[in-house]
Amino acid sequence: TGLERHEGEPSLGVDIISLNGKWQLMNSNSSVSVSADVPGCVHTTLQRQGFISDPYYRFNDLAYRWISLDNWTYTTSFSVPSHVRGKGKAVLVFEGVDTVSTISLNGLTIGKTDNMFRRYDFDVTGLLKDEENVLQVWIMSAVTYASQRSHAHTEYRVPPDCPPPVQKGECHVNFIRKAQSSFSWDWGPSFPTLGIWKGVRLEVFNTSRVLSYTTSPKYDSEHSSWTVEVELFFDVFVASKGLVHLSIPLLQSEAEFQLSLTPGQSKNVSLWWPFGHGEQFLYYLTIDVSLEGGETFNVAFRTVELVQEPIPSSPGLSFYFRINGKPIFLKGSNWIPVHAFQDQVTTDMITILLRSAQKANMNALRVWGGGVYEQDIFYSLCDMYGIMIWQDFMFACALYPTEKDFIQTVREEVTQQVRRLKSHPSVVIWSGNNENEAAIATDWFNIPVTVRPLYVKDYVHLYVENIRDIVLQEDSTRPFLVSSPTNGVESEKEGWVAKDPYDPHYGDTHFYSYYKDCWDWTAFPRTRFASEYGFQSWPSLSTLSKVSVSSDWDFSSNFSAHRQHHEYGNQQMLKQAELHYILPNSTDPLQKYRDTIYITQVMQAQCVKIQTEFYRRSRSDIVEGKGHTMGTLYWQLNDIWQGPSWSSVEFGGKWKMLHYWATDFYAPILSAGVEDKGDLLIYGVSDKVVILYSCSQVKLHSWSSFNAVCSLESNVTTIKAGGSTLVFQHSISALLTQCGNCTRRSCIVTFHLSSPEGQMISPHNHIFLSSPRYAEGLQKPNITFTVKDTGIVQNFFVTLHCSFPAVYVWLDVDNIPGHFDVNGFLMLSKKSTVIFGAWRPTTAEEITSNLHITSLRDVY
Repeated sequence: TGLERHEGEPSLGVDIISLNGKWQLMNSNSSVSVSADVPGCVHTTLQRQGFISDPYYRFNDLAYRWISLDNWTYTTSFSVPSHVRGKGKAVLVFEGVDTVSTISLNGLTIGKTDNMFRRYDFDVTGLLKDEENVLQVWIMSAVTYASQRSHAHTEYRVPPDCPPPVQKGECHVNFIRKAQSSFSWDWGPSFPTLGIWKGVRLEVFNTSRVLSYTTSPKYDSEHSSWTVEVELFFDVFVASKGLVHLSIPLLQSEAEFQLSLTPGQSKNVSLWWPFGHGEQFLYYLTIDVSLEGGETFNVAFRTVELVQEPIPSSPGLSFYFRINGKPIFLKGSNWIPVHAFQDQVTTDMITILLRSAQKANMNALRVWGGGVYEQDIFYSLCDMYGIMIWQDFMFACALYPTEKDFIQTVREEVTQQVRRLKSHPSVVIWSGNNENEAAIATDWFNIPVTVRPLYVKDYVHLYVENIRDIVLQEDSTRPFLVSSPTNGVESEKEGWVAKDPYDPHYGDTHFYSYYKDCWDWTAFPRTRFASEYGFQSWPSLSTLSKVSVSSDWDFSSNFSAHRQHHEYGNQQMLKQAELHYILPNSTDPLQKYRDTIYITQVMQAQCVKIQTEFYRRSRSDIVEGKGHTMGTLYWQLNDIWQGPSWSSVEFGGKWKMLHYWATDFYAPILSAGVEDKGDLLIYGVSDKVVILYSCSQVKLHSWSSFNAVCSLESNVTTIKAGGSTLVFQHSISALLTQCGNCTRRSCIVTFHLSSPEGQMISPHNHIFLSSPRYAEGLQKPNITFTVKDTGIVQNFFVTLHCSFPAVYVWLDVDNIPGHFDVNGFLMLSKKSTVIFGAWRPTTAEEITSNLHITSLRDVY
């Protein structure tokens, strides 16, 4: 912080002595004793010290269970300069301990922790010694603690007890305030970490210290003016007077306060807009507390409303976000923890993921409630990139205890997190939990009807009477939802647990269906807001090979089964793929494995594309009383380790085919094609605030030649602003007859929107008239390539040549980090050039020797 002083430097304000750095770490019977970094965790320390190998390697999650079942002690010693020791008050600040610990200073217990999501301040006034001070943090096994707490809760069970066996996880995670996915999830390993995962410091002062600051810009619509409300939280030792000086230089606005705040005169401000809708204007606000030195914060001006209102000809209520008075369609994904060991998460990892989200035209991410409240840099980058955050509180897929001490620690957690995050314009909504309303409503845990009211009462007590209460008290600038999925205000009317939280007429929905044909768009819920939906795929071989050996590279290997934490997941992927594609049948086992990974990524990309385009098309429609979809957040953006999952970006940052496709299906202007009752319909979907004039360019191509069989152009149509418009409709059989040489199996339809002047305004798109597995005339394309430098740093031209049209053309450069400008594409010309942008220095030679190219016809 800007308040930090150098160690030992005398000051009138607060002296801060950082206790980060090298500590000693020991297990319970002293058989392991090593030097450890703080911030850090036990697993990372043991790996760095050579005690264990990579915990993500092969079956190590099982081999290293013992680490989480042991108790561990961190110890350090420090001395305090005499002029500092003479000050009135001393406080030890732990920004984050994971999770259950007893802390002692010079042999005296100074406090305990039981919540990884809280900062703890312990008063150590009078306990500091002249010479060496010994600080010890004893950490109890989270698995043991959770089990003890669960067994102590004898009145009634709080399910679920254990995760499904396929997850190979630990039990009773709902009894501990810790990342819920750390005991395993259906996409991640069980590593119940232990450690001091955030910074530790000693603060010594005479009068007072600042605990935290928050800024809340508030808009007064009556006077069209903004007020910035600044809150300062102090720890006061001696009553004292001080001046607070606030200034926003760009607005020539400043104020000085003894105690109370009064509004100053207003100037026109530039607003903060989500990505794709305007600039992300951030002002610097300087807060200077007398004698303390100034701190600078970003302040942004934007309003957010969650609109739930009646819609003509549709029972239920709308559910959409209005930012600065403008309805915004949320396009994005769900964010899970970046790593099982949070101390290993770097700014680079977060940046690559957020830049990848923005490059895919996303404007929103949901920080999902089974992980962690993200670190500050995550929210600051979202402020800069214009990525709106749907922020869950950390409760997921379970019921929770409501004992006094549990509620108390949660209240402190929520208060601290809201104060930490509420100054970020990117955070647009708080949500109490993930799927817990649905868990009760649809009876996930086989609760007898007679005792159900008890669980509803606990649910309301935790999320409404405590969490919601605190959030509304701390932050009046954003909406709060109790759960996701939920029926919003309708759930509230029904006593906070709706009969059917998945009802598409209200709120948001989560929807998964693995066995039904994903090409059948009529099976999807025409929901107001799709906050979760998705399909699994496997990550590329270059990602998996870091944690496996060649004998693992087979879809029926133990490794393939071990890594899959979702019941029947591997079979579901192939079953879904087989509906439309001939499965890989190479006689070379390694080639077959690569091809199988490829076909799962093709299936995932195609399924999520069809579903997302359906939701975007439904933006303006009401069909059978349902529609007006105003948000799509597919599950999930990122991965916690190298394994099969619903993600579009692999662990390490490599894009799957789905992520490349997202850049198109999330484009600001989209042309989306669909077959309905024998007709080909093409919709123009626009996020723009102005009406667009466009023509649809439609072509039929045969699989066996490069020339278009025929092409049509629609008349100029208007595409409504912020809406979806039908721009082309034609009977498919008439189209095929008109074209002459086409059948459903021998041809494919391509289309895009162009301006009346002929400029392309939407990405190219296409629609299959039959499953590619039945395609007639599709030949092996014999793709060859050359790579050459573009003359722009780390950018390379890859020129492809093929002898026949190719579908799902996929370029994979193994371990060279970076991404292509297009990938997984339809190649309907003999020659095509794509650009590879590397994220580190590389050469055309290195790319050439690592590049693998696959198309659909190459795998069988």
